[in-house]
Amino acid sequence: MEEKDQQEKNQQEYEKICYLCRRPESKAGPMIVMPGNMCLCHDCMQKTFDSVMGGNVDLSKVDLSQLANMPYMNMNFAMPPADAEEDGPVISRRQQVKKRKKKTGPDFELKDIPAPHVIKRRLDEYVVGQERAKKVMSVAVYNHYKRVYAEDMRLLGETQDAEDVRIEKSNILMIGPTGSGKTYLVKTLARLLDVPLAIADATSLTEAGYIGDDIESVVSKLLAAADNDVARAEHGIIFIDEIDKIAKKKETSTRDVSGESVQQELLKLLEGSSVEVPVGSNQKNALSPMTTVNTDNILFICGGAFPDLENIIKERLSRASTMGFGAQLKDQYDRDNNILSHVTNEDLRAFGMIPEFLGRLPVIVTLQSLTEEMLVRILKEPKNAILKQYKKLLEMDEVKLVFEEEALAWIAGEALKRGTGARALRAILEEYMLDIMYEIPKDSNIGSVVITRPYLEKSGGPLIQMRG
Repeated sequence: MEEKDQQEKNQQEYEKICYLCRRPESKAGPMIVMPGNMCLCHDCMQKTFDSVMGGNVDLSKVDLSQLANMPYMNMNFAMPPADAEEDGPVISRRQQVKKRKKKTGPDFELKDIPAPHVIKRRLDEYVVGQERAKKVMSVAVYNHYKRVYAEDMRLLGETQDAEDVRIEKSNILMIGPTGSGKTYLVKTLARLLDVPLAIADATSLTEAGYIGDDIESVVSKLLAAADNDVARAEHGIIFIDEIDKIAKKKETSTRDVSGESVQQELLKLLEGSSVEVPVGSNQKNALSPMTTVNTDNILFICGGAFPDLENIIKERLSRASTMGFGAQLKDQYDRDNNILSHVTNEDLRAFGMIPEFLGRLPVIVTLQSLTEEMLVRILKEPKNAILKQYKKLLEMDEVKLVFEEEALAWIAGEALKRGTGARALRAILEEYMLDIMYEIPKDSNIGSVVITRPYLEKSGGPLIQMRG
């Protein structure tokens, strides 16, 4: 009985999909439900009768209810149930497309969009430092969703703007060294705004027709993150990481299918267009249902470390040096830890990004390199700090975990030497916490453990205090 109720609920919530052409009813029109609960669109039904009967049969005069119950044909969608002849073919849940609700108003109200200072305050709870980046991101996201609201109101005909001002989309380009928090910042932002997020790696993208992921695969990931709800996906965020890896190759005698060509292919998505994407798969094939997603209101954030970009910036700034008392020293920028903040489109073009691509990413956010002081704060201050996670794990064994300040300073200094940013912190802690996590559960009398600097330097051990 419960299974039957679930099937009825799925029929109300999800679209019917043609068994042959794999199009949902929003694209193919109303479906003909055949015996065995098999759905066919009018086009496929007509083509089938035309091919079998030579086109001399009027489909409207055929009584479909008189057809014998059609047997289940396994087309590799999913394994058929035991009573397949009664229930019909099974379509995998991840390939079912949610029905679009009839739009009677905007998807959200203007008051639902948090103000920039509210977004930044909530980001401060999770992300340490990067004040400028958080401020720019908060304003950009706030303006983007105001634009989405204005577009919804315009399409519904509820705006009375005599000048008909159209707000252009402002996508974001994030530049920062590895481990500075680009991906973490975007993940936190999407979670706070409660919008679907898709993270794609630009290194796997190639021009259409070559081995690798098509450009549209990034939209497929967003659709999957939105539980195949097209309307929700069209208000989501797509983060394309490692964007610096698709820069133009300096010297190449072959077709650059994973560099400049990918930048060219991404232009239509960044600008806003309707693309056909497979549901439940990253690759287009005959067995995957297709649906249309409009990228006009999707916020694209591209991020990359851009190695050697600092040298390009220094070279440009050094050209401004002159002789005399007001001259700038050529080596003054060698000691500037925040050199990326001076970046311009000229520097990015010299790196290998094409001007058309940069024109569609007007908001540039630069992240600072992490200092030892910032790394110590990252260890203990955020809501989801690494130390808090380890303390939670040992609390489950009723053991209190304490880190001395000198130990935290040593961990931050060691992470700085490894050069992988905040990611090095977890690697170091995993290495030194292994023996403690292994030995603690052996003795139920242990009440607390204090991690000391001598223990980390392998010249001593942790301080262990027994209960009572």
